[in-house]
Amino acid sequence: MREGCYLRGMRGLAAALLFALLAGAGWLLLQRRRPVPMPAGLSFLLESRYVERFAGPELLLERSGVSAGMRVLDAGCGAGRLAVSAARRVGPAGEVVALDVREGMLSRLRGRVSREGLRNVRAVRAALGEGELEEGGFDRVLLAMVLGEVRDREAALRELYRALRPGGVLSVTELFPDPDYRRPQTVLRLAEGAGFRPEARYGRFPAFTLNLRRPA
Repeated sequence: MREGCYLRGMRGLAAALLFALLAGAGWLLLQRRRPVPMPAGLSFLLESRYVERFAGPELLLERSGVSAGMRVLDAGCGAGRLAVSAARRVGPAGEVVALDVREGMLSRLRGRVSREGLRNVRAVRAALGEGELEEGGFDRVLLAMVLGEVRDREAALRELYRALRPGGVLSVTELFPDPDYRRPQTVLRLAEGAGFRPEARYGRFPAFTLNLRRPA
C-alpha cells in the first residue's frame, strides 16, 4: 500500500517536472521569434540556483549602489525578486516602485510584499516606453534581464533616462542563456543613444551588469 502511494507520488512529481521543462522550453522558442514579457507562470525560472549565483538580488543591488533612503524603480519587476530585497535595503525612508506589464506578476509581487510585511513598495502596471513614468523621480533604476523583452528599446531607455534624477544611475543586467540576452556592446550603444554615460561594468560571462549615469 505504502509502496503504491510512493510510486504514484513519484509519477506525479515527474509529470510536474516534465510539464515545467516543456513550458520553459516552449517559452524560450517563442521568445526567439517574437520577444514578449515572461508569463507569471514561468517566474520560477528566475528563482533558480543558477540565477542566484550569477545575478542574485544582493549582488545586483550592491553593484547598482542602492542604499538607505533612495527611491528605486525596478523596471520589469516580475514576481518581486529584486524589489523585495531593494525595499529592505532602502528602508522606511526610501521607496521601491515595482513596474511590470503583467498583472499576474504584480499579483505575485503583492503577495510577497505582504508576507514580508513591507510598506515601502508600490506596484505599478505599465509597459516601458509608453510614457507612464514620472520624470526625475528616481535615484536608481534596475533593469535586470528585461531589455530584450521590450519591443521599442530606444523609447524605453529614453523614458528611463527621463525618470532618473540628474546624476541617477540605470543598472542593466543581462544573463546568458536568457533568450532575450543582449550583449554589452548592444546595451551600451542603446543607452548612449538615450543620453546615458557609461560608469562601470561588473562581470563578463555568463552575466554582466552595466551602470549608466544620467549626467548631473
